Amino acid sequence: MAYSKKKTEYNIEYAKKNIKRIPLDVQKNKYEEIRTAAQNAEESVNGYIKKAIDMRMAEDRKDTL
Repeated sequence: MAYSKKKTEYNIEYAKKNIKRIPLDVQKNKYEEIRTAAQNAEESVNGYIKKAIDMRMAEDRKDTL
């Protein structure tokens, strides 16, 4: 289904207000490792990385208690 112009405009405005991009450069072989791990977990690379960050942050919070 194609987006309407209004929906596209809404998505752009939402992203401007609520999303911050984080550039991440990795070597090609490391990306392939991440991609394979994400596929094995049945996740996207983006989702896999976000989950890894969340897990690390939770672990770090426990260490400071």
